[in-house]
Amino acid sequence: MTALPIVQQFDTTQPVASPRMQRSRGCGCIAAKRAGSGETRLDTLFQEGSARIRLPKSHSEGRLEAVLLNTSGGMTGGDRLDWRADAAAKTHLTLASQTAERLYRSPDGVATVDVRLSASEGAVLHWLPQETIMFDGGALHRKITVDLGADAELLICEPIVFGRTAMGETVRHGTLRDDWRIRRDGHLVHAEAFLIQGAIDARLTRKSIAGGLRAAATAILFSHCAEAFLERARAIIGEAGGASFFDGKLVCRLLAPDALALRQKLIPLLTTLRGGHALPRCWSC
Repeated sequence: MTALPIVQQFDTTQPVASPRMQRSRGCGCIAAKRAGSGETRLDTLFQEGSARIRLPKSHSEGRLEAVLLNTSGGMTGGDRLDWRADAAAKTHLTLASQTAERLYRSPDGVATVDVRLSASEGAVLHWLPQETIMFDGGALHRKITVDLGADAELLICEPIVFGRTAMGETVRHGTLRDDWRIRRDGHLVHAEAFLIQGAIDARLTRKSIAGGLRAAATAILFSHCAEAFLERARAIIGEAGGASFFDGKLVCRLLAPDALALRQKLIPLLTTLRGGHALPRCWSC
C-alpha cells in the first residue's frame, strides 16, 4: 500500500505574525595598569558579541592605545553596544573606533550605546571615536558616564554626521539622544542632555540650530592645562562653533557642512588638545 502524503492545513483567516528580527549585542571592556618601568600596559580585556577591542603596536612613549570595533557593520533599532574602560593611577589610555559607526533606519525601537569610563588619580584617558553617521530614520540613545580621580585628565569627543552629503543623502526624520554625566571625586562636574528628533533636516536648517550644516562635534578637555589651549582652539574652530573655558574644563563645539569639512577642523583641534600628539592611526585610514 502506498502511503499518502500528509497535507498540513493552515488557518488562512488568522493574521501571520511578523518574524522577530535578529538584533546585535556587544560588550567590550578594557583596563590599563602601570608597569614597573612606568609605562602603561594592558591589565584586563573582555569582549563578547559584536564588540571587539584591538591593541595595535604603538610608538607613543609608553601609552596604551585601543581600537574599538563593531563587527555587526552598523546599528539599528534594538541593537546594543556597551563599552567599559578603566585607566589606573598614572596610566595613559586612548580609545578610538576603527571607522565611523553607521546608524541605519530603525523601523522599531532605538539603538543603544552605553559607555562607562573611569580614570584614577594622575591618569590620562582619551575617548576619541570617529563619526557616527546617521541615516534617514535612524534612532539612537547614547549614554556616557565618566568617573575621574582628583587630578585625572579626560579628553572626550563625539562627532555626528547627519547623512552623507556626497551621496545625496538627507536625514528627514529620526531620533538622536545624548546623555553625558562626568564626575570628579564623586561630584558632578559636567552634564550634557541633547535631543533632536522628528523632522531633523528641517530643524538643522534653522539658523538657531545649525544653519543648514549637517555635521557636528563636541570635544571637552578636563585638565589643569586646558585653559592654555583656549585661543588656539578658537582659531581652529572659526566662526562655525566656539570654545569656552570654565570650571577647569575646555568645551569646544564644531559645526561643518559635511564629514570631510568636520574632520579638517577636528583632527588639528584634537591633536592640539592632546599636547601635539598625533591621533591614533585609525583616524587617518
